[in-house]
Amino acid sequence: MLNTLLYIGGVSGSTWSMAFLYNDPQWSSNMDEAVSKLSGPGVELEHAVAWLAEQSKEECFSLTDIWGVLTSAGIMKQLDKRHLSEEASRNATNPYPIYCALEKHCFSHGPLQGKWFEVSPHEAGFTELNLFVETSLLGSKFHNGELIEKKPEMDMIRLQGVLGCALAHEEVIRDVIPPWLNVPIGDVTTEYLRLYNVLRNLITLTSSTIQDPTALSELEKLQKILDDKVNHNESVLMESLDPEERKILFQQRSLGLVRAVEIWGQSLEDGTFKTSVSFLTKQVLPLILKWEWGTTSNFLYQFQNDSVPDCLQTKEFHLIDAGLLINMAYPSFLGEKRDIDLIIAPESSAGIMFETLILARNYAAEVNKPFPQIDDKILEESNWPKDCYVFEGKEKEPTIIYMPLFNQQNCKDAEEVREKMKEFSTFHLPFSEEKINFLLETAKTNMKNNREIVLREMRKAALRRMRKMSG
Repeated sequence: MLNTLLYIGGVSGSTWSMAFLYNDPQWSSNMDEAVSKLSGPGVELEHAVAWLAEQSKEECFSLTDIWGVLTSAGIMKQLDKRHLSEEASRNATNPYPIYCALEKHCFSHGPLQGKWFEVSPHEAGFTELNLFVETSLLGSKFHNGELIEKKPEMDMIRLQGVLGCALAHEEVIRDVIPPWLNVPIGDVTTEYLRLYNVLRNLITLTSSTIQDPTALSELEKLQKILDDKVNHNESVLMESLDPEERKILFQQRSLGLVRAVEIWGQSLEDGTFKTSVSFLTKQVLPLILKWEWGTTSNFLYQFQNDSVPDCLQTKEFHLIDAGLLINMAYPSFLGEKRDIDLIIAPESSAGIMFETLILARNYAAEVNKPFPQIDDKILEESNWPKDCYVFEGKEKEPTIIYMPLFNQQNCKDAEEVREKMKEFSTFHLPFSEEKINFLLETAKTNMKNNREIVLREMRKAALRRMRKMSG
């Protein structure tokens, strides 16, 4: 179709896949090769550490860099040093990519307008504020809208760390709260649990960059040391302490986890693994205690515009995983800016089915953007959904084709849907070649089964666009 533009948008882990695909300018016609790379060997830990050594010299070095390089090396099996702005002049037959993030402080304490952040090959900025900077200048220093110091553009490794770092938000610790912890979760308790959570995830990612059985065994040993410390039942002691005493105890426990990692690292045999571990612990542990993620120079610093909220008045902002707000990229495709006619939404998010759709509807209402009517009766099917739903736009609303990955066509009941979602959850990574192929075939089959529906809605969207243009 002429005069059409195809976008692809991602949040969280889907941005890793997008970055991986766009490393090949011909990816949309070369998927088999992309899959074979995912199934191949990962990047060796020493190469990841070498990249980190360079990044650690930068002013805005943070946990995001460590997370980005380990997910790139261990899960996506590449260190992609491209810059996103380079996509601006590349193959126009590929969908135009939009990567999404959140500003951490605004997410926790600010208005909705300051939360959603998007990065495309041409511009990066706040979707609802409509304030952007050239993508190549994201991270450079500005004052009142004027460029005062140009910094190198972040590469795709760091960008992946920014876009997929759900660990940066405290909410994710709920999955690691030990059963014995029967006291209120306060700030110090949160610090203790998030320290443990980050360490265990970094151990998992580091393991995926290593082939040596001895090194893998050592990492398993470290994980057991940390697990034993956190899972040691101290409920009786907790009940006997007042809040201030508990605070002191958890501070000691946090330092105990750090010390355990240091002692473990020192006990390793001399060699390349110990050298890499020594560098990582030296860089990682202070950053975890400082809890600094996604640090980026704020291009809106001192910008004289009443629309800029208080949460964006600092010299730096902190970008984190957009999936913490909505685990699909709906906000970037609502409203007049892109004037989208049709959204095809393959749904594989963790959590309750239709949750992203309902959250997007609520988001659209809050920012006063058109969104199709959603009948809440569909929530009755959330445990065992159909394979395709169409929510039709009437005037300015986009039509949404919503396609659950696991559904009534490929799962016999709700229990099988739950089992599949659990089997393919985020941190069962990296997936084997067999699992990757299973997911791809499942997604392809879903699309084939609903091909006529998709084509029908594309035709309707095209006709509606023609009416708009002629009207």
